[in-house]
This record gives sequence, structure tokens and C-alpha cells, in this order.
Amino acid sequence: MAAPQPQRKVTKVAEIRRGDTVVVLTGKDAGKRGKVERVVRDPQGLKKTRTKYGSRLDRMSPLVTTAVVVEGINISKRHTKPRQSANTTDRTPKITQGGILDLAQPLSLSKVMVVCSHCDKPTRIAHRTLDNGRRVRVCRHCGEQLEVKS
Repeated sequence: MAAPQPQRKVTKVAEIRRGDTVVVLTGKDAGKRGKVERVVRDPQGLKKTRTKYGSRLDRMSPLVTTAVVVEGINISKRHTKPRQSANTTDRTPKITQGGILDLAQPLSLSKVMVVCSHCDKPTRIAHRTLDNGRRVRVCRHCGEQLEVKS
């Protein structure tokens, strides 16, 4: 009798990609639309996530710790002091300028939803296999292929 094969663990991939247009579902920016600048995996760091979820983390989806940065949404202010550079040359300034910076902070994947470029509706993502064997993301409302505008 042959030993049973262990099941392969499938790593989940975020269905939201850089360049997608998304709408924010909850929070202070609910209803606003923006373009995804980047996808951040494990924004809090594995140590903090392990502390929060403990041994349950192994049973949870890896998408729990994935977030997206959307331009113009979830903006925070960062106050910086003018500081002197340690290694100064003729080309780099001796003092970096201080001031108030506006930074877009990451949002959890569960708080955003992709907007279809054809029907202009927020949608969940379905998959379809093309004739050449490639899998593509499609809109659940109109069935059109989702295009990434980089």
C-alpha cells in the first residue's frame, strides 16, 4: 500500500495589482477611487503579526497581512526636521530640508475593491482560461477582461 501524498500548500496571490483602479469600501475615505501605487506584503512585520494571531497565523490566509497603497487616499502627515548629512560632497546638500510631507499609508486588501474599466462598477474578480492556456482576470458583472493601466 502506497503512502498518501501530502497536499501541496497553494500560496494565495493578491488579486489587486499595481495600476488597478480601486474604490475604498470603509473608513474616512470610503467611496473614493484611486490607482494602486504598490502592493505591500506583510506591512506590520511578521513578528507583530505573530504576536497578534499566535499559532492561528498558520491557519489563516497569507492575504491577511497584505495591503495596498493607493495614491491620494489614506494620507498622513510626516513632520521632518532639517538634518545635516554625514557624508557631504559637492553634489549633495549639507542639510536636508525639513517640512511637512504628505504620505499615502497602506490600506488592507479587505477595505478596497477593484473597479472594472469597462462597466465602471466595483467588482469581485473571476478567472477565465484563454485558448492559449493563459489565465486572466475578468469582471463578474460584464465578463470583460480586466486591464492593468500602469
